[in-house]
Amino acid sequence: MPVTEMGLGTAQLGDLYVPLEPVEADAIVATAWDHGIRYFDTAPHYGLGLSEHRLGRALRGRPRDAYTVSTKVGRLVSGSGPAARRVWDFGGEGVVRSIVASLRRLDLGHVDIALVHDPDEHADEAIGHAVPALERLRAAGDVGAIGVGTSDVPTLLRFVRECDVDAVMVAGRLTLLDHSALDELVPECAERGVAILSAGVFNSGLLATDVPDARSHFEYAAPPAEVLGRARELAQIAASQGFTLPEAAVAFGRLPAPPVASVVLGADSAAQVARNVELLRAAGDAEALRSDVLLSSGGGPSAAPRRS
Repeated sequence: MPVTEMGLGTAQLGDLYVPLEPVEADAIVATAWDHGIRYFDTAPHYGLGLSEHRLGRALRGRPRDAYTVSTKVGRLVSGSGPAARRVWDFGGEGVVRSIVASLRRLDLGHVDIALVHDPDEHADEAIGHAVPALERLRAAGDVGAIGVGTSDVPTLLRFVRECDVDAVMVAGRLTLLDHSALDELVPECAERGVAILSAGVFNSGLLATDVPDARSHFEYAAPPAEVLGRARELAQIAASQGFTLPEAAVAFGRLPAPPVASVVLGADSAAQVARNVELLRAAGDAEALRSDVLLSSGGGPSAAPRRS
């Protein structure tokens, strides 16, 4: 499952927060490519297929063996145009229909990674039906690696322990504000050889600015006062060690490696892609990128890594 150290999350290509013009979407992917990013994550859920369509268009003409694409199943797009809607479907037939539709939108012959998308309330059905369907697609070569992506750590643990998955996408649970995946999930993945794709390291945006404010998103909503206060405290800790808060957030999200294979960051502009790459480089310049440096018993870091 070849992925680059940083992946491009493409929820924004589905007009997540603000509408994008097609040329802007193309520029985001082109800039990622120019900066060496070769792993791209999408899903039918993102803009009711719009993200997949835009990503496929932006990758068209590039060597297929030079990049990795992951998409997701479980949220099937039903209908088209103004009548399009999302339908939960973790059944075997629904998974196959979802992959076929994704391949059409992406204009690809196969998907490199297929992840079960947010099966938290449907774990039994997903384990009993969606995963076996993905295993058959993997055996047939229609998908490469299979796994699950969600923010719910107990659900991720069930899939790792009960299924033959290759990867898990951990959304927002390997962050400075919430590192609940470290206790059991990370060791379990390391023991079983399951790769971790670390997503949501900014917790939807709150950790993406040097000085967090109430206008930032936390878990896709306005941040509670206590969470905002903690983020500001983290920013001060990072600054005292010569780091910005976003640099510390990316440094933390790439730990531990292995089993973390890639940090997946979204972007709503080409400039933001370039900035994210610089954040990763800053994290790579730091010494002592270890969880015992970044963590404290209170659920956050006691110190951010110092610059070398």
